[in-house]
Amino acid sequence: MTAAPFKPNVLLICADQWRSDCISGLGHRNVRTPHLDALMKEAVTFRNHFGQCTPCGPSRTSLLTGLYLMSHRSGRNGTPLDGRHTNLALEARKLGYEPALFGYTDTTPDPRRHHPNDPALTAYDEGVLPGFVTPLHLPEDMGRWISELIALGYDLPKGRADAFRPRQGFVKPPDRGFRFIPTQHKAEHSETAFLTDEFIKWLSVRRTRPWFAHLVFFRPHPPIIAPEPYNGNVHPKDVDFPHRAASPEAEGKQHPLLAHEISNVARPDAYDEHNPLDLVRADDLEIRQMKATYYGLIEETDYHLGRVIDQLKESGQYERTLIIVTSDHAEMLGDHYVWGKEIYFDGSFHLPLVIRDPRPGAKASRGSAVEAFTEAIDIMPTILDWLGADIPRSCDGRSLVPFLRGKTPDHWRDAVFFEHDFRNVRSQRVEQALGISSDECSYAVIRDRKYKYVHFAALPPLLFDVMNDPHEFTNLAGRPEHLGTELRYAQKLLSWRLINQERLLTNMHVGEGGVFERK
Repeated sequence: MTAAPFKPNVLLICADQWRSDCISGLGHRNVRTPHLDALMKEAVTFRNHFGQCTPCGPSRTSLLTGLYLMSHRSGRNGTPLDGRHTNLALEARKLGYEPALFGYTDTTPDPRRHHPNDPALTAYDEGVLPGFVTPLHLPEDMGRWISELIALGYDLPKGRADAFRPRQGFVKPPDRGFRFIPTQHKAEHSETAFLTDEFIKWLSVRRTRPWFAHLVFFRPHPPIIAPEPYNGNVHPKDVDFPHRAASPEAEGKQHPLLAHEISNVARPDAYDEHNPLDLVRADDLEIRQMKATYYGLIEETDYHLGRVIDQLKESGQYERTLIIVTSDHAEMLGDHYVWGKEIYFDGSFHLPLVIRDPRPGAKASRGSAVEAFTEAIDIMPTILDWLGADIPRSCDGRSLVPFLRGKTPDHWRDAVFFEHDFRNVRSQRVEQALGISSDECSYAVIRDRKYKYVHFAALPPLLFDVMNDPHEFTNLAGRPEHLGTELRYAQKLLSWRLINQERLLTNMHVGEGGVFERK
């Protein structure tokens, strides 16, 4: 009998809202990520990796389909994903894998394929990207975790809404801010710990069976509240203050969308659940504490990442598992008076990416860093290429496998492109504030090492000299001396859109002799 061909494992780990510079191995002076740092020494780190869109649902759609936002058009949390698109899980099934999801994909299903009464259409994140099985699905209500907390004796009559309330009766010292107050649950009972526990249990019965898993950490996504000791591992006095103008009013003069986003963040509880603070007007201590607690949440996530890697090593699976660690989008952390990820600055789109290829051919590149521009849409073709599968022609991304072997692919991109659809079809809040229609609520960005150009459908453009103005304070668009640069980048952006339009059938021709396809 012929032995079955060896099949490796694939582990795609995606944190939620992890900013690219928040890694101690990259020199951050507050964040502690010893386990990711250790992995980086055995992997390739991509220093200029960018997401394609924001917020969570759209960005994960790009990650898992290999498509730009303009191609998949699931632009908001709650915008349905057209059922015609393939994705990483469906393609992995063609290779004999049963892709397992631990966490969520924030996929809103195509309503044309469901009855109106289907519960899948009652919440934006109830759906799971087609192709995944769900040993642990943790949508927004986090029902599985909440039931575990209740079984442990926690009093949570309102479910998730109670799970992230600050601990009652906790007295914080005067040199700490509101977000120093920890969760009511212990660290070993957090949603991050629960997710990791369940994944390790699942791994324990797969030591000899090839597997494909997508592990999704909720943290460091808000609410910005951490269990002890992670709430206090970074002192706010040691934290750098956000990069911002002298006042919110001065900051908002840069662009109407920025002014609107600042006003949105100023509403208590709008960004950070159960937080009574106006995050625009809050004092320095409170702002620094917010950042310190965010760093603590990253440290907690890193600890559980270490548990996963240790389990792979102890079970003998580490050397046959492709490991990818990334995030869906980033976090502004108060820069420009903004929290979250719904604005055009790099702080929303610049992501971590670390890939460990266990194969011998990648050994020489381990511990190296790649400075070339890479994009979230490259992850799907990278995994498929690494597994020896065909990459669907629909994919907008390219394989990163050559980088894992120390080579730069021919004709590699010299810029990154990303987009944002900021409409609100239900409330029309942004439409009314800016005086534009829902279909006009979008922008596209081209960013290279010198300039960053932001083109809006119905609002003024932006141009930043990111080489000399890395924090993007000075808008050069409209200035006579920069009109040539502005035009050149607008042309580049238009060319990019033309090249990356829907291509699934465009290289086919039907005629005498049947179907011809140019690969």
